[in-house]
Amino acid sequence: MSVTAGVIASGAVTARTVVLVSADAGLRQRLRSILVGLRWQVKEASGGAEAMAFLEGPLPEAMLVDSWLPDLEVGGFTGLIRQMYPAMELLRVDGATEGGVARSPRRNELLYALREAQDAPANDTAAWVAAPESVPMQIGRPVVSMPGRLASGPIEPPQKSIEVEIGRRESAEVSGVASQRMAGILPELVGTSEVMQELTRLIRLVAPRSATVLIEGETGTGKEVVARALHRLSLRAARPFVVLNCAAIPETLLEAELFGHTRGAFTGAVQSRTGRIEAADGGTLFLDEIGEMPLALQAKMLRFLENGELQKVGDNETVRVDVRVIAATHQPLEQRSAEKTFRLDLYHRLAVFPIEVPPLRMRMDDIDSLAEHILARMGQESPRKRLTVDAAAKLQEFNWPGNVRELMHVLERGAILCGERQEIGAEEIRFRRVTRA
Repeated sequence: MSVTAGVIASGAVTARTVVLVSADAGLRQRLRSILVGLRWQVKEASGGAEAMAFLEGPLPEAMLVDSWLPDLEVGGFTGLIRQMYPAMELLRVDGATEGGVARSPRRNELLYALREAQDAPANDTAAWVAAPESVPMQIGRPVVSMPGRLASGPIEPPQKSIEVEIGRRESAEVSGVASQRMAGILPELVGTSEVMQELTRLIRLVAPRSATVLIEGETGTGKEVVARALHRLSLRAARPFVVLNCAAIPETLLEAELFGHTRGAFTGAVQSRTGRIEAADGGTLFLDEIGEMPLALQAKMLRFLENGELQKVGDNETVRVDVRVIAATHQPLEQRSAEKTFRLDLYHRLAVFPIEVPPLRMRMDDIDSLAEHILARMGQESPRKRLTVDAAAKLQEFNWPGNVRELMHVLERGAILCGERQEIGAEEIRFRRVTRA
C-alpha cells in the first residue's frame, strides 16, 4: 500500500515524525541523536501502551519497534499497528520490515539511523538490547556484533545473522524479574505458576479493549495491581488512572465523591467539585470494593455505564465522559444479587469480562519469588535482608489466609525481629493466629 492510499484509510500522516518504541533508553538516545540530525521529529516510548498514546493525534510517518517490549508481546503489538494504521511505516530495530504497511519515502534514512545506532557502543545505562527470538538469552552485559557500515549508496536492512547477547544492569529490582518477563509474566505480577500465567493471558487479552472488567478475589490477593496492569497495557495508558474505594467513604458522601457536586448542593459544599468519574475522563476508573456501594447509588452507576453520561449532585445538566470502568470485589456479587443486596443488572454490566485473582495458597510455587521481591523493595529503605533456608521452608508450610498482603506483613515483622542481622531466620517468621469468638 502506498503512503497516499494509507492517508485515505487512516488520516493524514505527519511527515518526518517517528516514534521510537524500546525499553532500552540508551538505544533510544542514540537513535534520537541520529534522527534529529536527519531533521526528524522524534517521540520516545518505553513500551507498547505508551507508544499507542502517540497515535491518538496526528499520525507519525514511521514507528521503530524493538524486538522485545516490557508490557506487550511484540508480534501482537505490530499486528495491531498494521491493522489500525496502514499508512504508517513500521520497522523493527533489527531492520526487518512489517508487511502490509506503507513504505515511507524516507525509509533509507530510517535504516541508516538503525545501522548507526546499532554500530555505536552500547551505553552503560542501557537496560536491554533487543534480540531475535532464535538467539538464546543469556544474562550478562549487552554485546552486539554487526556487519560493517555502508560508506555510500542505498541503505539495506541489517543482516539477520546479528548476534546479540541479552543483558541487564544491576538495579534495585528483584532478581528473577527478567526471566519472568521473558516467560510472558507482567512485571507487576510476580510468579510463574500456571495460575499466574493464565491471569497474565487474560489481562493481555482484555487490556487493549474498552470492555468493563470485574476483578474478583480474596482480600490481599492484589486486585488493584491487576487493575493497574490493565490500565498500563490499554490504549488509555497515557490518561488518568483514578481509584475510588467504595468501602472507605461514608455512604452519604459517596455519590458526591463519585459524580461530583455543585456549590451549595448540600451542607458543607462551599464550592463545586469534580467527581472521580469526570477526573478519569479519557482514562480508567477503578472502583475497589464495589460490593459496598449502596443500592440507591448502584442505579445511578448503572445509568452511567449504559450511556456514558453523569449528573453532578445539585446540577440539572448532564456531562458526557469517556471512561473505562474496572471494578473489584472480594464478595460473591452473583450470590448477593440473588439476595437482593446487589443489583443483578449492574452485576452483569460490570462482569462483561470477569477476572479472578488466585489466592496465595493456590500458587505456593511463587512464594520464594514473591518473598524475594518483597525483601528487595524493603531493601530500598533499609539494609537488605534475606531468608535462611529454614525460614523459606517455614513460609511454604503456612496456608496464607491473608494472601500476599499477609506475606508482606510477616516478612516486615521478621526483618524487624532479626535486628542488625542480614538473615531472617525461622524463629523470626511469626504468623498471627486469629481467634474467633
